[in-house]
Amino acid sequence: MIVLNLNYKRLLVSLLTIALVSCSSPWDDRENNGDSNLDVTLNEAIANTAEVSQFGKLLTQTGYDKILAASKTYTVFTPTNEALSQVDVAILNDAEALKKFVANHIALTSFSSVRKNDQEKIQMLTDKYLIFKGSTTIGDATIVTADHYAANGVFHIINKALAPKLNIWEYINANKGTSAMSAYLTSLKEFSIYKEDAAAKEKSPAGFLADSLSNSYLRNVYNLNNEKNSYTLFLMQDDGYNAEVTKMKPYLTKTSNNPLRDSTETYSMYFTVRDLAFPKAYTKGTLPKTLTSRFGVQFDVDQTQIVGEPIQLSNGIIYIMKKVDVKLSDRLVPTVIQGEAYTGYGNGSRSSFSYREIIDPTTQLPFNDIIAPAPGSAQFYMTYAAKDMYSTTYKVYWRAINDQLTVPISQRLIVGGKWQLVGTANMLTNPLKDFGYKDVLVKDYNPFLLGSFDITQSGNIDLITLWAGTVAKNPLTIDYLKFVPDVKK
Repeated sequence: MIVLNLNYKRLLVSLLTIALVSCSSPWDDRENNGDSNLDVTLNEAIANTAEVSQFGKLLTQTGYDKILAASKTYTVFTPTNEALSQVDVAILNDAEALKKFVANHIALTSFSSVRKNDQEKIQMLTDKYLIFKGSTTIGDATIVTADHYAANGVFHIINKALAPKLNIWEYINANKGTSAMSAYLTSLKEFSIYKEDAAAKEKSPAGFLADSLSNSYLRNVYNLNNEKNSYTLFLMQDDGYNAEVTKMKPYLTKTSNNPLRDSTETYSMYFTVRDLAFPKAYTKGTLPKTLTSRFGVQFDVDQTQIVGEPIQLSNGIIYIMKKVDVKLSDRLVPTVIQGEAYTGYGNGSRSSFSYREIIDPTTQLPFNDIIAPAPGSAQFYMTYAAKDMYSTTYKVYWRAINDQLTVPISQRLIVGGKWQLVGTANMLTNPLKDFGYKDVLVKDYNPFLLGSFDITQSGNIDLITLWAGTVAKNPLTIDYLKFVPDVKK
């Protein structure tokens, strides 16, 4: 028995020894591998390596030799002399472009080819990001030999130079003279879609961040100037783009305040392009058949309309499209306002209403609503607002749950209007539509059609009021309001 235990102990020690050896990293092992480069800095090690000596000269020419001779730790993806011979001479002959070119091969901290993550997004000194995939690929270059260690880091020899790519927003700016869609997107630096965009423009600093903070598209859709994230953008050629904009014009009728700008056209462009960006870089092989924008607009991706190859950029992919044909029935998404999303209330206090979580007996799924079971005053009301309403006819539904009484609840919805002081009373005047009092039946979980109304000028509806009955303690209840736009014939 004693011998058996002793053998177990010897086995355990052996296993621990193997585990400790196998867990050591190449960076830790560098001290014992006899590499003379471990006594010199990265700059010296690269300069002394014949295969990449030309890149060593560029380090000296741009001043990065001094950076790589410092005490910080770096990784350098070093192109071979042959790879450098393929670089555009315009880059090599432009001091600023050359400095960016060299910086795009250098990352702070050490990245070995042996890593925990098979794929890693690495920030280069240009603030661009490259994907280090497996042990053999960085960006679109292949690593010829990996893990050349030096005193302050590691360099990998690659078969292709890593010239910094434009990001999606830089590409759009570079093509605004030849693309109507690109020209419009960049124009939103000057024109504000929403009031808060105008306020952001006044506060945004100058420099490369200015567009990200103030351009209406980058603020409200996706910041295509952000190098940290990846995106896909469908950039339509002019004919297809103009056709989609024309489809939207009847639904975005607006009076123009500026004689130099057609507001209907401006907003029709915005509501076309806002649905064409997505927060993921989809390669051609991974493009879904159907995509849904962040605004709920769904459309089929017709790959036969893609022109040429996808444009690979530093923060994603652009597909040049002949057209992206989105059905109006898909583009005109219903507006749903949850009962909890009230903007105010009146003729009562906050204690008049409360939130609930209810199980829908028809679906067995939970949902939230809001209820004022017995307000202390007559005509207790709650206010709501609707954003980005189209110029068309809307059907209006509510879902209101009456599960506490044995008789119907009477309540009223008024869309639009303004508060006006009439004598000593604050009255709601000139509404777009007053649907009158409607009954909320007992334990009816179905949406109820209130009726319809027309909007002639697209935009926001800042005031929607839901009213309880005219007698004190008349209840008020709402799960949601739903506004469904009609497609014009």
